Amino acid sequence: MGRAMTNLVAALVAGVVLTGCAATHGLDGDLTDDWRGLPPAGAFTPAAGVCQVADFTPTVSPAGYEPVGCDLPHRVETVHVGTFSVDRAAPPALGSAELRTAFADCDGRASGYVGDNWRAGRLRLAVALPTGPGWAAGSRWYRCDLTELTTVEAAARVVTRTGSLRDALKGPSALRLGCQRTGGDARARTLTPVDCRTPHDAEFVGVWAAPDRPYPTKDAEWAPLYTGCNTVLATYVGVPDDPILRFRSGVVVRPPGTGRWAVGDRGVRCYLWLTDRTVTASLKGAGPAGLPVRTR
Repeated sequence: MGRAMTNLVAALVAGVVLTGCAATHGLDGDLTDDWRGLPPAGAFTPAAGVCQVADFTPTVSPAGYEPVGCDLPHRVETVHVGTFSVDRAAPPALGSAELRTAFADCDGRASGYVGDNWRAGRLRLAVALPTGPGWAAGSRWYRCDLTELTTVEAAARVVTRTGSLRDALKGPSALRLGCQRTGGDARARTLTPVDCRTPHDAEFVGVWAAPDRPYPTKDAEWAPLYTGCNTVLATYVGVPDDPILRFRSGVVVRPPGTGRWAVGDRGVRCYLWLTDRTVTASLKGAGPAGLPVRTR
């Protein structure tokens, strides 16, 4: 009985071995040469409507792309991803027509996304591009990124926030620029946000779109910015935009920096400035009674 079982097992093993040595139905015994090669990697394109934990970077590679839901803590929110139509060897450079066109698109998209001109809030818009290798691989996108800032003045820091910026400026919002205090500085070098019910001497009145000219460096080149902001001020308060306006209020202009100007940012933030008094309410729509002609 034991010898018979041994013979049966031996036969089965032999059958398995023989089966293994039988026809391979197309296999030639080389386990590598019949595998199809992997298809070439497609051009990487980031998504819109997502957020990034890391700070904004001017170029983005697949390795550094880690999108998260905007309900999680983040520092950047992508509001739109557009496509370049140019065929060039490298990504568009600072000051190029292509990059200026991309910024203009992002400008409008960002304002539509938040529900008002994004400059009316403590926000910064920037355009990210593919890396050089990414561009060479076929990526032709540009990414429109918004970040929340602690201030739009000097020494601004990026805020780690939770929640999307979509419709963030559609109504009243802690992000909105409003009443400000200059601190008595004769040139209003700094503006500090304050509650409009506390004494203050300045207030954000809106944004003026500067014409496409070189960045102002001389007094004569700065003059149009003051004229433009005076018009914005007059509309905001509800007073005549005439030569008497300068006797009602001063004006503070905050254009974008030279680098942003080169990209095509022409949005100038405008503030009214009371050099002779403080008030404890917003002057929006206050009219001539709220912004009387100064007597001294």
